[in-house]
Amino acid sequence: MTRRSCAIYALGIVCAHLLIVGIALVVAPVFPTMIHNRLKKEITLTENSHIFESWKNPPVPVYMEYYFFNVTNPEVFLAGGKAAVQQIGPYTYREYRPRENVTFLENGTKVYAVNPKSFVFVPEKSVGDPEVDVVRIVNIPFVAVMNELSSYTFFLRTLVSMYTKSLGVDLFMTRTVHEVLWGFKDPLLTKIHSMQKEVDEYFGLMYKKNGTHEGEFVFHTGEENYLDYGKIDTWNGLREMSWWSSNQSNMINGTDGAVFHPLINRNELLYIFAADLCRSIHLAYVEDVEVKGIQAYRFAPPSDVLMSPKDNPTNAGFCVPAGECLGTGVLKVSVCREGAPIVVSFPHFYQADPMYINAVDGLNPNKEEHETYLDLQPTTGVPIRACKRAQLNIILKRVKGFPNTRHINETIFPIMYVNETATIDDDSAAQMRSLLLILTVVSNFPLLIVGLGIILLLVLVVLFCRNRRKNEVKTIDFNEAFHSFPTAKDDTAYTPVKPEEPSETPASQPVRNGPYIAMSPVDAQKC
Repeated sequence: MTRRSCAIYALGIVCAHLLIVGIALVVAPVFPTMIHNRLKKEITLTENSHIFESWKNPPVPVYMEYYFFNVTNPEVFLAGGKAAVQQIGPYTYREYRPRENVTFLENGTKVYAVNPKSFVFVPEKSVGDPEVDVVRIVNIPFVAVMNELSSYTFFLRTLVSMYTKSLGVDLFMTRTVHEVLWGFKDPLLTKIHSMQKEVDEYFGLMYKKNGTHEGEFVFHTGEENYLDYGKIDTWNGLREMSWWSSNQSNMINGTDGAVFHPLINRNELLYIFAADLCRSIHLAYVEDVEVKGIQAYRFAPPSDVLMSPKDNPTNAGFCVPAGECLGTGVLKVSVCREGAPIVVSFPHFYQADPMYINAVDGLNPNKEEHETYLDLQPTTGVPIRACKRAQLNIILKRVKGFPNTRHINETIFPIMYVNETATIDDDSAAQMRSLLLILTVVSNFPLLIVGLGIILLLVLVVLFCRNRRKNEVKTIDFNEAFHSFPTAKDDTAYTPVKPEEPSETPASQPVRNGPYIAMSPVDAQKC
């Protein structure tokens, strides 16, 4: 056997082994299973995990954009007409949210932490100076007092109305953006504070929220079950709330929105507990997106999250008192806002009943600007981009004993909305792309083996055909060479030569004695 033949046979053996092993690994997904098991062990809230530090101190910048609905025709609304508003903003603040007092519990299966938030104004992302720009909005403290007095006697309400008028308090107030957000000393609350010390004399939408946290959380680390990674076990020591009218509505489900379990699929629902909304909400898959070269799944709250109980009976538990329900797209949260008639919705009443949109001029809901969504990398569960958008509203209605409300139509009046955004930074995105590339290569390693086996198979076929053709050429050349040699019969063949006619010959030329034979026709002199 020649060296060439040995090489071909060896190549064939290698090719066969590669194809057998590769196909076996493809049929039995060994590598993807190994990677998934590794991810389940690595993506946990433990001190030795790679993700723990980024959970404690998130590197992704978070921005809070505040938009206000400036009331342009308060007199018309007080006279019974339709209110008109003009959106002003954004006023943007950078939000910092490190986790503090981190303590592991129950052999590392749970972790305790608080999440204080602080805000720093970002002028380059804002439309103006919040300490200079003024806005006219509903006087929330005054409306809260009227709502609280609605169950008292008409006489008492009348006295309070006269007193508030003497203080110059009206249904609408004009304040700077900074005062509305971070607080100011309200004259009506100051008077109440003098009688009831537990009532704070300052009011602001974000008052006492700069540098404070939303409660004490205990999270599952994911050590026991990767699907529990980041899920809330207790909030302020509670596993369920007591505000709502059904057990299902009171459940604390999901994570705080910062992390999600790995290996997310398109068919599952993701749950988030939003302390500022006083409830848990779910998100459903919408579409595949790409953020900074990273493929992600987009999840968003479906329309049934704030749907009327008439259309979605599971939402009946959010009606407090039971049976007193609002329409689609709004949620009354008075139970966790000290009784104030506060209502939350998506910005511009996006996905809400048209009657709320049409009650106020100047609203223009659209998906691009007002949808809440979350873009998650499905393999790792890491949020790549997030936009949490929520609107604060208040119920305005007639209250007997307060003459300035006698003509108004009951309206869920928009005050402001916030757009909380976060997008993965460039360094983290580069690291994520590198990680996903490695995972993709390792996951597809069996296919690479099969591909290499197919390439070697093609090479083997080519070499085999060339080798066979060369052998056939050698056989043909040998036969042609053999048949080209003269035979014995050809060597002894004689050729008769006809006698030449006698002719005159030169004197020097000897005369030929008739016919002769020779092996070749040569002259006699050459014989």
